[in-house]
Amino acid sequence: MDFEMVMQELEALSKERMKKTYISNGAHEPLFGVATGAMKPLAKKIKKNQPLAEQLYATGNYDAMYFAGIIADPMTMTEADFDRWIDAAYFYMLSDYVVAVTLAEADCAQFVADKWIASGEELRMSAGWSCYCWLLGNRKDSEFSESKIASMLDQVKNTIHESPDRTKSAMNNFLYTVAISYVPLHDKAVETAKAVGPVEIRRGTKKSSILLASEKIQKEVDRGRFGFKRKYVRC
Repeated sequence: MDFEMVMQELEALSKERMKKTYISNGAHEPLFGVATGAMKPLAKKIKKNQPLAEQLYATGNYDAMYFAGIIADPMTMTEADFDRWIDAAYFYMLSDYVVAVTLAEADCAQFVADKWIASGEELRMSAGWSCYCWLLGNRKDSEFSESKIASMLDQVKNTIHESPDRTKSAMNNFLYTVAISYVPLHDKAVETAKAVGPVEIRRGTKKSSILLASEKIQKEVDRGRFGFKRKYVRC
């Protein structure tokens, strides 16, 4: 399938309700409003196709950009490619659920994520922390430096409440993910989550939401999810 055919297929899958939902979360035109699950049959036909993914991502169309992440071949992407993708990710559903997810399957994942976390830019930082969530939830514990992850937990404890809102959310998810998916530092992650306490996320004109990682961690432990690893990062 070529670029034009894929765009036509995506447009045919559009739903006005989904479009409104995406816009309420920060998406803007152009977009169709395609449910992510509805993209799966199309993705199975195409499989990985990096040149097509690049064409789709460059459109600025949210649904095309999301689909680009599904069919991308992360192992062929360079640091510069990921920087270009994060530059175009204008809201968190792209930064955290397209770019960060795609990066998590690349060999340069930790290096790039570290750079983004240190950038001081809200969505770059959010994508960096989110990438570690995808990594820790999928790769073997032995692939990570325990001292490095411990230092990152300390960074969360010391900076989360002063961080931008999207970064706060990703850092909170990092606490949870370390506690559940990275066995060596479960206890430290639990202690850190308790020390952090409630995290307020402002949502513009909407009511602020409160995140409490310690409570979420305990619920997952009670459900027997300790040590959980995903088989795949991307759907």
